[in-house]
Amino acid sequence: MSKSNHRVPYLLADAFTEVSGGGNRVALVLDARGLTTEEMQLVAVKLGQPQAAFITDWENTSFDVRFFAANGEVEFSGHAAVALALALAREDKLPGTSKLYLRTIGASLLAELSEDRALVQSPSPRFRDPPSWKVLQEFIEVMGANERYLHRGLPYGITFTGLWTLFMPVVAPGLVDALEPDMERLAALSNALEVATVHVYAPYGPRRFYARTFAPALGIPEDPVTGSPNAALGALLARAGVVPRWEGEVNLTITQGHRMGGPGQVDVRVEYGPAGNILGVFIGGTAVIAERGVVELGGEPN
Repeated sequence: MSKSNHRVPYLLADAFTEVSGGGNRVALVLDARGLTTEEMQLVAVKLGQPQAAFITDWENTSFDVRFFAANGEVEFSGHAAVALALALAREDKLPGTSKLYLRTIGASLLAELSEDRALVQSPSPRFRDPPSWKVLQEFIEVMGANERYLHRGLPYGITFTGLWTLFMPVVAPGLVDALEPDMERLAALSNALEVATVHVYAPYGPRRFYARTFAPALGIPEDPVTGSPNAALGALLARAGVVPRWEGEVNLTITQGHRMGGPGQVDVRVEYGPAGNILGVFIGGTAVIAERGVVELGGEPN
């Protein structure tokens, strides 16, 4: 394939918001058939986006998807998946159906569409042994705070729904916003603990939480409004018994992005089996198309 004359249509979408410029921006390519991994990464770089999603093939309502972050391919990106599902519907790629499947490199994930919202299944949650209190102290200190910020009644730990994430509960939303991480040191600590992101959260109402996500280890100092870490947060809270397991499913709301000037909201649904085991975690929200155009491989975006 000649890069000099290959034109790739793209969309830029803002996920978890109804306002262009809010939420979390992602580049979407709805037809990436024939593109190599290097070309997909090149498209993301040319569009100046730290995260991007590409549909590499499809059959009926099943779509092969690859997700990229700033430093390479990732198994899943929640905000990208929500934006992608809504973009497929709005671009008339899904006639007569409200369900589709996103086939990622790790799993086939159900997405359900309802009006202007998408609800996307996350990869099955996995858990690692929680770090020691000393490790938590190291993390909170490189964020410019101390252990008095930490909430003793909410769970901390390391959970995966696409990315391994360290979860740190703090006492109040204002303290979340007060954090000023040393990104270089935070990246080093993250790499040492083998986590991709650090998710700091605080309660502010019944089943409502406020959060910030730091991902310098992925080349993203702060991610405005995140999908995968919030899905994992729902799983962590459910596993710890913070939210009741006897309801069949529980719905949480996480707000994020205020500190970065692009607030957004993520809905999380955790579904349980009769024994209280987690059957699935879903993330939901809105998205808006902010820009559309064509990128030339070998040239500049139009």
